Amino acid sequence: MTYELNFLFDRWIDQKPYPNLMPLADLGNGYGDVGQQYPFVVPLRLFYYSADHRFPLQCFDLQSTLPDVCFYPVALGFFNFDIDYFALMSAQVMELIRARKIKVLFYYHEGDNPKHEQQRLNDLCKQHSLSIDCYRFVSGNTAAKQVSNFLYFPDHELFYWRANKKQMALAWNEAPRFKQFTALSRTHKWWRATVMADLHRKGYLEHSFWSYNLLDVSDQPTDNPIETVWFPGLDTAIEQFLQNAPYRCDDLTEEQHNRHHTLVPAHFQESYFNIVLETMFDADQSGGTFLTEKTFKPIKHAQPFVLFAPKDSLTTLRELGYKTFDSQIMNYYDTIEDNTQRYLHVQAAVHSLLSQDLYRWVQSCKQDALHNQQMFLTSKFPRLNNLAKLLYESIN
Repeated sequence: MTYELNFLFDRWIDQKPYPNLMPLADLGNGYGDVGQQYPFVVPLRLFYYSADHRFPLQCFDLQSTLPDVCFYPVALGFFNFDIDYFALMSAQVMELIRARKIKVLFYYHEGDNPKHEQQRLNDLCKQHSLSIDCYRFVSGNTAAKQVSNFLYFPDHELFYWRANKKQMALAWNEAPRFKQFTALSRTHKWWRATVMADLHRKGYLEHSFWSYNLLDVSDQPTDNPIETVWFPGLDTAIEQFLQNAPYRCDDLTEEQHNRHHTLVPAHFQESYFNIVLETMFDADQSGGTFLTEKTFKPIKHAQPFVLFAPKDSLTTLRELGYKTFDSQIMNYYDTIEDNTQRYLHVQAAVHSLLSQDLYRWVQSCKQDALHNQQMFLTSKFPRLNNLAKLLYESIN
């Protein structure tokens, strides 16, 4: 059965719906950095995904006769706990919410802990005398599956599909490759520095494509979920590693590194596997996982991978239909909840791969790598239809 998404927007500009709660801005150069300004809302990604994959989506205005199931979408650049989102809605919209004519749909592509967001929104509902059933929240964190009114959606799969669609998927390389692996890090985080400094001091980076930029995201040493105290000399190695950073393995600028439509083909075709340093290693202590374009890059370009990521990241990929090379890689790490122990087991998986004949090894990965590539390239209509189905079922 095909479902559809029905959205209500406050205003339209040039016959297109304008993002709800977003202040009017000069859009001569597109939306630009409007998501970095109060109240930190962004254009609704589902609007673009539906166009990409020909999924039925209807938009209504406040003068329309609304369908039985209709959502007032609020797309978040990031969730700000100091903002009262309901207070920013018009009296007419609030009246429709109270009359149960619409539900608010918060759409959030990030991986913050959904339980924290649920508590804040429920408090706001009580403050405004609204039912806590008046909203639904779509999150990029799989922990949303266990939170009332919340749903999980793999946004970054569709985001990278869209952002990188002009880049043809790279062909499988049958020839021997001259690098063992690729490990790229665009932004500095202390847990990423831990991973890379440890690989560096062990000599594992000598025959790889690797980079480490120092783009600051205000990460503090105390934010590191890996307990480095258990590894003699590692803290010193991290300090020395960072003193000599940044490290580059290409001629791209920092701005180009941040463009999802840009990549260096050799990083995928001329190395045997990809060490993915995901955005999070513990997903904000939520118990869930958060997959981004970092994982979907090697998937699109037919490269096997090892994930430094939260627990159950490989499990989530399997649920999405991808292969995770379970016969070729020591993937037990994906089941381990303790961050430090999981880190040890991912390192062990990397060590095991580097002790093998990687040319022979990668041949055994070919079928699954090509399956992943094809899975990524196919239409995401089923993903969108499943999200619409879950939304309808959560209401009915």
